[in-house]
Amino acid sequence: MEIPRPGPIILFLAILWVSSASAQDGGLAAAKTAFDRGEFNKVVSILGPEASKNSNNGDIYLLLTKAYLELNQDDAAIKSAEKAVSLNPKNSEYHDWLGQAYGEKASHASMFSAYPLARKTQKEFETAVSLDEHNFPATQNLIEYDCTAPSIVGGGEDKAKPYIERLMSMDQSQGHYAQGNCLLQKKDNTGATTEYLKALESKPISMDLVNDIAIYFMNQGDGDHVLAAASALEAIVPVDPRVKFYQAVGWILKNEKPKDAESALRDYLQGPPHNSDYPSPAAAHFWIGKSYQGQKNTRGARTEYETALKLDPKYKNAQDALKKLGGS
Repeated sequence: MEIPRPGPIILFLAILWVSSASAQDGGLAAAKTAFDRGEFNKVVSILGPEASKNSNNGDIYLLLTKAYLELNQDDAAIKSAEKAVSLNPKNSEYHDWLGQAYGEKASHASMFSAYPLARKTQKEFETAVSLDEHNFPATQNLIEYDCTAPSIVGGGEDKAKPYIERLMSMDQSQGHYAQGNCLLQKKDNTGATTEYLKALESKPISMDLVNDIAIYFMNQGDGDHVLAAASALEAIVPVDPRVKFYQAVGWILKNEKPKDAESALRDYLQGPPHNSDYPSPAAAHFWIGKSYQGQKNTRGARTEYETALKLDPKYKNAQDALKKLGGS
């Protein structure tokens, strides 16, 4: 029996559909590359035309959401995330990022506007967790909300406890990290430090979790534990550029290996992704300045702090360091 061949119109439509899908995929790949380079406006320029055509690809709207958040464009981020959720209401990640977008806007809003946004934030995190209990970032976001938000907007540490216990049973590093975050909200730095160290000892596999712990110890000026976090990062992905960054910071805080520290930070400056998941180039210059200052090289320190401020005029650490150096 001869199989009927498709007519020319059907063939044309099929080719058109494949070409459109390929174009979307190619644009999304280019946008992801731009995002990793910190070119967030370029992400918008690449994906904006597809989004304006009401694309049915939720990942386009998800990446736009992330780019808009990096650009501090909360309303645009919310709109994109809402579109992603509308396309796939069962996607846990989409709900998590919509919650983050609502939360970011709430953090800048007036009290009158912040309350309904906070409720929306909580609802999206809860939906994300209910759809996928293995979505650990969403669970961490929900726990942080419950431990931070007042009861008037649905918060409460008692609500966080069951989620922390479930994390402990699934991944101890995630559970200890969540407990540490809750303790930190109560200004219990000693308890938080204990939990964060337990998280590092539990062989974590989340780069984001370890990165956050490294930042905590860096802000505490705790060189030994920054180095412990760097080792944990290296165990997960040895080539991740943050390994060198935190190794260098740990050495500088301990007043050790100044040449190795500077070399590691100079290497880091050659090409880290420039998004909020990675320490900024301004931070690298700041720490080189701290190293120089420890070596009594005041001129070199000043130059690095000034370079940091050229890259990020609002970088408070460099501002404070320059004030302490005094006049030139």
